[in-house]
Amino acid sequence: MMSISFFRRRSLAALLVTAALGLSGCASGDEAPASSFVLLDGTTTTTADLKGKVTLVNFWATTCVTCVKEMPSLVSTHQKYKDKGYETIAVAMSYDQPAWVANYAQSRQLPFKVALDNTGELAKNWGDVKLTPTTYLVDKQGRIVKRFVGEPDFAALHNLIEDLLAKS
Repeated sequence: MMSISFFRRRSLAALLVTAALGLSGCASGDEAPASSFVLLDGTTTTTADLKGKVTLVNFWATTCVTCVKEMPSLVSTHQKYKDKGYETIAVAMSYDQPAWVANYAQSRQLPFKVALDNTGELAKNWGDVKLTPTTYLVDKQGRIVKRFVGEPDFAALHNLIEDLLAKS
């Protein structure tokens, strides 16, 4: 007779394979996709506007527990590096209610750019993002340096940001 732990391991393995198969698209070394981010205030920022800065692009949702948990760390990371050539763009997924996103950003006084992906086109262009949070770190030349699925190790992320900021 097989134990319950066998089935748990098997379910976990199936989940990991499924997740891995869903993680195609943008990878380290790839050029960041040409994108237009429509911000909550109605303005637009493009990936071309971000060249010359180290940029963190975070796909998230107000209904994602891990996204909400990591947001204070994203805020402190932004505050720590914003005056050194660093930018953050938080992209709310297409299924997230715009009013919820606006309320969340305002009530938590998010200090960085928050974009709405109303059509799902941004998530599709950035590697068909389906899992949140998914975060990309882009160098000054506009190349993806690292993709994180789930909450990043913020100490390692800070080290990587500092290395990228130090490069010309």
